[in-house]
Amino acid sequence: MLSALILVPLFGAALIGFWPSSISGKFARTLALVFASITFLWSVVIAIQFNPTQASQQFAESLSWIDALGLNYNLGVDGLSLPLLVLNGLLTGIAIYSSDESLQRPKFYYSLILLLSAGVTGAFLAQDLLLFFLFYELELIPLYLLIAIWGGARRGYAATKFLIYTAVSGILILASFLGMVWLSGGSNFALANLNATTLPLATQLLLLAGILVGFGIKMPLVPFHTWLPDAHVEASTPISVLLAGVLLKLGTYGLLRFGMNLLPEAWSYVTPWLAIWAVVSVLYGASCAIAQTDMKKMVAYSSIGHMGYVLLAAAAATPLSVLGAVLQMISHGLISALLFLLVGVVYKKAGSRDLEVLQGLLNPERGMPVIGSLMVLGVMASAGIPGMVGFISEFIVFRGSFPVFPVETLLCMIGTGLTAVYFLILMNRAYFGRLSAQVTNLPRVYWSDRLPSVILAVLIVIFGIQPNWLIRWTEPTITAMSSVQHVVATVALDKAKVTRD
Repeated sequence: MLSALILVPLFGAALIGFWPSSISGKFARTLALVFASITFLWSVVIAIQFNPTQASQQFAESLSWIDALGLNYNLGVDGLSLPLLVLNGLLTGIAIYSSDESLQRPKFYYSLILLLSAGVTGAFLAQDLLLFFLFYELELIPLYLLIAIWGGARRGYAATKFLIYTAVSGILILASFLGMVWLSGGSNFALANLNATTLPLATQLLLLAGILVGFGIKMPLVPFHTWLPDAHVEASTPISVLLAGVLLKLGTYGLLRFGMNLLPEAWSYVTPWLAIWAVVSVLYGASCAIAQTDMKKMVAYSSIGHMGYVLLAAAAATPLSVLGAVLQMISHGLISALLFLLVGVVYKKAGSRDLEVLQGLLNPERGMPVIGSLMVLGVMASAGIPGMVGFISEFIVFRGSFPVFPVETLLCMIGTGLTAVYFLILMNRAYFGRLSAQVTNLPRVYWSDRLPSVILAVLIVIFGIQPNWLIRWTEPTITAMSSVQHVVATVALDKAKVTRD
C-alpha cells in the first residue's frame, strides 16, 4: 500500500516526461493532476484504514536491497508521518492545478513536480536511515530545476543558493547517520535495529549537532535561513506552495524522528539551548517580516518564525508540546499555502507584490473582494485567532512548553503578536483604502483561480473548530515518543546529581 504512494507519481513523471510527442500545457497539467489525485486519494484510503490507537509503524513493507551496504527498502507509517503524507498529496494536487497552462516546457515541469512529490513521500515513509537520505536528496534536484528554469529574474542565484545550502544539510545528516550506525555497531541502517543510546554522551552530542544543523538548514532556522526568502521570491507560486507547505516539514520531521527519538539523552542536555534558538528564530523572523514591502517575502519570513514554534515544542519534549509541534506543521502547511496562493493571484492580476504600489484591493467593484476576504482569513489564522487551526496548534505548543521553558515560551508568544503586526501592515497597505491608480482595470478573477484557496480556507476553519480530527491520528505515537524522552531525561538528570554529589 505504501509503495503505491511513491510509484504512482514516479510512473506519472516518467509517462509525462517521455511522452513520444509534444503535448499542450493543458493536457500535461490534466495528466499530472490525475496522477496527483490518485496519490492523494490513496493516502486518504490509508488514513481511513490506519489504526489511530496504535503507536507503532503500520502497513510496514520490507525488502532486502543492497546487503553489502546494509541498505534495505523498509517503509512504514505512524501518527507522526501520516498527516504529512496526506498534506503532501493535497498540496501537490493544488500546486499542479494552480500552474499556468501556458508555461514553457510543460512535460518537464510536471514531471519534476511529480518526482518531487515522490521524493517527499518516500522520506516520510522511510524506516531506514540510508533510504531516508536517498529520498531526502531526491527532492533536491527537481526543486532546484523548478526554481532555476521557471523562476523570476534572479532565479539562477536563488536556485544555486538553495542547492548549496541543501547539499550541506544532506552532508551533515548523512555523516550523523553513518556515525550512529557504525559507532553503535549496527549491521544495517534500519531504524528498528538502531540503538545509539549506548554511545558515550560526547559522541551522541556530536552526532546530534550534525542532525540539528542539517535539519535546521531545511526548516530553516536562524542563521541558516537566508536561502528561504530568495527561493520563495524567485519561485513561481505553485513551487512556493510546495516549498513552504511540505518541504520545510522535512526539517521539522527529521528533528523529531531522528534527533529527539534516536538520541534522547543528548537531546535532554541541549534542550535549554534549543529553546533559546527557537526564541531567536521566532523574533528574528517576525522582525524581518515587519520590514518587508514585498508581500511574498513577508510571508516567507513568517515561515521562519512559525518553524521556531516547532523547535520550542520539540525542546520541551512533553507529550502536549510535541503534539502541538505536529499540529503546527500541518497548520503552517495549510496556512502558508493559502497565503502564497493569494499573493500569487494578486501578482498575476495586478502585476505587482509591492506594498508601496498596491492599495484598495478589497474594493467591491473594481478590486478583488473575494481574494481580499480569503486573505483576511489567512492572516487571522497565521496570527492565531481562535476558530482557526493556527490558534489551536500554537496554543497547544505554548501550553505544553510553558511548564518546561516559561520564559522562552512567553518570548515566543510575543512572536504571535508580531505576526498580527506585520500582517496588519500587509492588509492595511494592500487591501484597504482607495484603489491605487497604478493597479486600476484589474482583470477578472475567476472561480478557477479561487478554488484552491477556498479549499484550503475551509480546511483551516474545519480543523480550527474540530482539531480532534487531526489529534486522534497523532496522539498515541507522540505520547510514546515523549514518554521515552521523559524517562531518558529523568535518568540523565539523576546521573548528573550523583556526579555533583
